Amino acid sequence: MAGVIVHFRGSQKRKKGNQVIVVVPGVDTNEKAKAYVGKKVSWTAPGKNKTTISGKVSAPHGNKGALRVLFERGMPGQSLGEEVKIE
Repeated sequence: MAGVIVHFRGSQKRKKGNQVIVVVPGVDTNEKAKAYVGKKVSWTAPGKNKTTISGKVSAPHGNKGALRVLFERGMPGQSLGEEVKIE
């Protein structure tokens, strides 16, 4: 299953570098999003090295089915708008 990284989690002035908001197509309620809690997520960087950063779904975010994902280290800004794999 694939999702899209929409934004970093945080306030207007402070962003959390390892926490992002992911939207999955077809998931549009909080109840559907709760089914994804605990699943593994991975993002592969573009370019020659293809490094992979992995994390897991920690909680639903809001009432429209977005997911809150904690990655193992800081995500680069180029990851916004990119796809992630949810296993």
